[in-house]
Amino acid sequence: MPVRRPPRRPAGRRAPRALTAAALCAAFGAGAPAAAGTAPPAGAGPLSAGPAPRTAPPAASPARLVAAADKTVSYRGHTFTVPADWPVVDLTEHPTACVRFDRHAVYLGDPGEQQDCPARVVGRTEALWLRPATATKAAVTENPTAREFRATAPADGIAVTAPYGADRATAQRVLRSAGLPVATARTGPPAATPAAPALPADATAHQGRGFDTCAAPGRSAMDAWKAASPYSAVGVYIGGVNRGCAQPNLTAEWVRTQYTAGWRFLPLYVGPQPVASAGSCADDCAAVTDPAPQGRAAAEDAVAQAGALGLGKGSVLYNDLEQYTPSTALTARVLGYLEAWTTRLHELGYRSGAYGSVSSLVADLVEHAAGTTLPDVIHFAHWNDEATLTDPVLPAALWADHQRVHQYAGDRTETYGGVRISIDRNLLDVGTGA
Repeated sequence: MPVRRPPRRPAGRRAPRALTAAALCAAFGAGAPAAAGTAPPAGAGPLSAGPAPRTAPPAASPARLVAAADKTVSYRGHTFTVPADWPVVDLTEHPTACVRFDRHAVYLGDPGEQQDCPARVVGRTEALWLRPATATKAAVTENPTAREFRATAPADGIAVTAPYGADRATAQRVLRSAGLPVATARTGPPAATPAAPALPADATAHQGRGFDTCAAPGRSAMDAWKAASPYSAVGVYIGGVNRGCAQPNLTAEWVRTQYTAGWRFLPLYVGPQPVASAGSCADDCAAVTDPAPQGRAAAEDAVAQAGALGLGKGSVLYNDLEQYTPSTALTARVLGYLEAWTTRLHELGYRSGAYGSVSSLVADLVEHAAGTTLPDVIHFAHWNDEATLTDPVLPAALWADHQRVHQYAGDRTETYGGVRISIDRNLLDVGTGA
């Protein structure tokens, strides 16, 4: 049976639930800027947004006339020129707002510990996230696999994240408007060694219930759920060109803290999708067009992201492939992509996982099992509310040795220990693969 997902709301049509009606108009109205003159938090520097003048921007930006369709956004002494219809969200005023990269927006500051995000956001477009950071010089790096610029700016110090979809030029123009050296952006290869000490091999092994959610919850939320919920594994979105939620909580320190507290992990990577409209996409997902190179690049990027979090060799990394309608050509592309992903992960010392619907990816893998390299663990989606590890689509002989995860319910909102989170529910039986 297909996995049933409600249609995703069009980009920019709905603010996070924590915003009031007035804030909704200010933050997500068509082209409405954040309230001018809003006082920033102590030490945060000036914060404003308004229609762009027809004169040159401040000296920090290249001298050019600002188009009438643009506006300027200032943060901690730096001024960015962005499209006029990008809403501006002040995270100091709205700390539970979800920082999302699937719709155009400018986010200012750090969100609170617990963002009010949906269970799943898939897709990526042009956006801007500005937050405080220590910076001694202006620098820009680009991850072309994930379609994301990251930058630091001097003076008061800010960190900039600028994801992009099909319009890379707009992301470059926005960064260039603040004087950031986009032309010399460094594209570095994945790190050869993990950026954090590796956790034990059982970090991605678990037997029991788990949940996944779009943005990793804060520490107090995880503590509350560990004490009161039936879950002991958490799905975290570690990267990918179609990862829609920012991850301010997801650091190596967070992963190690949660591991020590008893949590285990389903690291999910949202790479290119079967088609632009697959599953939770709204016709704006980057798609698989060149299967083998894209599969290898996704695996290399996933390993780099996992290593930076302390998820070392032997960990299972799951490629999230949303629901699609199988066909001869599309099935060949998807399986070619996933085989390249699995092969490259094995070369790098990791185990391959794949997430997909029983009606699309799982059915295709089963039908072509004899002619493709199967992932080591299958994370199959069938929202039948049955917490079991079997399914009519799955032969008993495949993924039979502690190699299954069942996502049996989705888009649920649950509260434990006073903390409310939107989640998908999973049942895991994943071994260490030894």
